[in-house]
Order: sequence, then structure tokens, then C-alpha cells
Amino acid sequence: MSWLANFTMTSLSFLASLFVLALGLMALVVVVFFIIDITQTKDAIRHNYPVIGRFRDIFIHLGEFFRQYFFALDREEMPFNRAERDWIKEASEGKSGSEPFGSTKSATAPGTLIFVPANFPVLDENAVDCPTIVFGPQTDHPYEAQSLINISAMSYGSLSKPAIQALSKGAALANCWLNTGEGGLSPYHLEGNCDIIFQLGTAKNGARTKDGKFSTEVFQRNAAFPQVKMIELKLSQGAKPGKGGILPAEKVSEEIAEIRGLHAGQAAISPNRHREIDSFGELLDFVSKLRQLSGKPVGVKTVLGGREWIDGLCAEIAKRGEVAAPDFITLDGGDGGTGAAPLALMDNTGLILREALPMLVDVLREHGLRDRIKIICAGKLVTPAEIAWAYCAGADAVNSGRGFMFSIGCIQAMRCHTNQCPTGITTHDKRLQAGLDPEVKAENVKNFVKAMRKDVNIIAHSCGVTHARDLTRRHVRIVQMDGRSINMAELLPDIAAAPKGKVLDA
Repeated sequence: MSWLANFTMTSLSFLASLFVLALGLMALVVVVFFIIDITQTKDAIRHNYPVIGRFRDIFIHLGEFFRQYFFALDREEMPFNRAERDWIKEASEGKSGSEPFGSTKSATAPGTLIFVPANFPVLDENAVDCPTIVFGPQTDHPYEAQSLINISAMSYGSLSKPAIQALSKGAALANCWLNTGEGGLSPYHLEGNCDIIFQLGTAKNGARTKDGKFSTEVFQRNAAFPQVKMIELKLSQGAKPGKGGILPAEKVSEEIAEIRGLHAGQAAISPNRHREIDSFGELLDFVSKLRQLSGKPVGVKTVLGGREWIDGLCAEIAKRGEVAAPDFITLDGGDGGTGAAPLALMDNTGLILREALPMLVDVLREHGLRDRIKIICAGKLVTPAEIAWAYCAGADAVNSGRGFMFSIGCIQAMRCHTNQCPTGITTHDKRLQAGLDPEVKAENVKNFVKAMRKDVNIIAHSCGVTHARDLTRRHVRIVQMDGRSINMAELLPDIAAAPKGKVLDA
């Protein structure tokens, strides 16, 4: 057995040597970091507490992950809590979404929505499909849309190739539309053969010359695709009202530069407004120009700060006649979005949708333009209750961006702007993209839309109307600061709104 003893001694000696070597390397690393930290002058913590001070940055970086999974309660996290994300995950996987033992949601928190159940709800056999909405009936190519929930503006570039492929194919399966975002129309938007809203942002991506001017030829070429159903002229967005889109240089590949009409490897920073548009008159002129060039409905996307903007637009329309009006207004909430944005704007600029949507509806009614101008809304709407509220408030259609990001695997890692998204959704790193299968995720998109439609209509039937587009402000109550709820129709009287459906107020 002497050989075994010798082998054991040799192994222990080898392991001891490795341990000593590891300790030596660790000591060397510590010494190197100590010298670097104590000699640098940019970070006072690292200078005053060499090596140890580095752990502060590490803990800050990891803190949001630990809070998300171990410390935050189901309904307290921002911008989207675990209960919301879990519902979307289950819905996109085709699961039931039923929960036992009562709600975990506070029913007395200010702003909580409480839908008003009818004494005699609509029977399932009496329910009907939501009617379609016709955009631009006076145009050469009107667009008839039905879906209660659609995919909001997210560009190829901000999102990865497989993410756009998944959304395009999923939108086709779900029969909803997909907005291109301001990054232009890519082959991956077209790949799924879904209905597309072509967004024209302030940089004119997908419709520009190399020096950034609007190109009639490029615009008409992209607008002519049969999948493109409408044109959306983006004035501002919820993530950064008053500032254009931002795409870091590392995301501007040769392909993306070609699609957008840019130079590869240079950051794509859009102007904070359209240079051609400096008045309501010039805005309507440009809308009419796009409508004439495309023959398709044209609308504008904006964030509100008050009713003055809508009043001014309506006054200019009154001078020219209803024919000059945009065919729709896409209203974004001022509380952030999928795009990277300066915190000063994301946190502090623009009205949230809860205030802005009823305002827009009412002002258009006051000016007699509500029937002429359709309203699409977006702004942190990811659950059936929020979608149903939007229809109660007067929306014609609803967009969601982050809801669909969650449906294809987003985990709210908050790394969208770093090109290091761990799920492959907002990165161009091929290794990270490899985990996102467009075919699988397209099915998730379809399931998410199906579940959303089902649950929104369940709320509508409970309120006594046959479909969600018949919901009105009378069908929802909103909890106030004292914990009591008030009917939305009392808080915000819906002027000139004909009663739809029957409801017994609780």
C-alpha cells in the first residue's frame, strides 16, 4: 500500500502548491488594484478605500437583480411589478392565468381601477366580436383594423433581428399590427407578412437622403409595400418628449445604416423635432403631403402637456376643413417607454395617459372632430384592466411595447441601452441573440394577444356590454386618496358621448 500513500502525499502536495499559487495570484491582483485605486483621482471612494471601495459599484450593479428576485414584493416593483410580468409570461405560454385564494392587489390604493359589474352581465353566447375600426375612409387605401391590442413602435436597431422577426411573425398569427418605430422599414418587419404601421421620425429614417433631408423617392418606395397600411408621423414619444431617438454607435451596423440611410458606426441621434414643421399649418401640410404620396391613412404621434396643443391643431383644421385633419392621433404617455432616454425627460416631462387620454377625447369632441380623427393610445398598458380602462376613456385602439417585449422573453434586466441584453431582445451580440428563437417567440406573441383579447372582453361582458369597444367611462370607478372610489363619468364627464350598453352603478 506504499504506492497509495505516496500517491496521496503527491496529490496533497500538488493541491497545496495550487492553493499557494492561487493565493499568490490573488495577492498580486489585490496589490495591482490597490495601486490603481490609490493613484487614480476620478473616484474618491476607491482612492480613500482601495480595493474595498470597488465592492460599492459591484453591489449597486447587482442590487437591482437581487431586489427583483429576492426582496421586492409581487406588486411593488417599478416600472413593472412581478405580478404583471408573471401574468404576461403565463399568457404568452398559453396558460390559464387563474389564481387561487383572492387578489393580492390593494383595492384602496389611489388610482386603482374598479370596473362596475352589471346586475345582468352579457351571456357568453350573446357576446360578439369587436367591430372593426376604419382609418382614413377617404383615402385611396383605407385601413380596417379589429385588434384590441397591437404592437407599439419599436425600431430594428433598438431591437434585435430575431426580436423583430418574432414580433412580425407573431403579429401575423394574431392578426394585429406592428409599428416599425422610427428606425425605418426593415426586411424583418416585412418577413412575417403582418399589417405594418410605418413610422416616420424626426430623422426621416427609411425616407431620407444621406444628409438627413426627406426623400420623396425613398418614402414612396417603402410606403408602397402592401403590408404597410398606415403612416405615422412621430412628433414625440413618451420616453423622451422633446428629444429625438438615440441609437448608440455600437448598434449602427452596416445593415442598419443602409436601412435607415445613415453612416455605419456613428451614433444615430434624431433631431428633437421635424425641421420642416414649425407650426400647425406646416404640420397639416406635411400630413397632406405624406397622404398624397402614399395614398394611405396618415396620423401623428405625440405626448401632451396640456390641451393647448390640441386646441391649436383643431383651430387650424377648422380653417382648412376636416379633409386636412390627420386620420389618427397616437397618444403616448409621458412616463417612459422602450427607448433609452435622459432621466430628466423620462421622469418629469409629459402627461401620463390617465390624464392625457380623456383630455384628448374631450377636446376633439368639443371641436367636432372626434369621428374624423381616430385615437390610438400607448403608455404602460400591459394588463387587461389597463387596456379595458383605455377603451372606457375613449380610445379606438391600443398599442403596447413593453407588454410584447415581456411576451418574447424580456426579464426587465434594465440593460436595453448597453447592447448586453441577456435575453437577446435589445442586443446585436450574436451570442446573446442565439437564445431567441423567432418561431417559438412568435407563438408567444399570438398567445399574449389571444389572452389579452379574452380577458379584456371578460371585463366588458361583466360590465354588461357585448364587446370592449362599447365600454364607456360609466363602466369604471377610480379609487381616490381617501380610499373611496368615484365613477370615471363623474370625475371626467364624457361630453357628447351617447350611452353604450347597460350598467348598474354600484
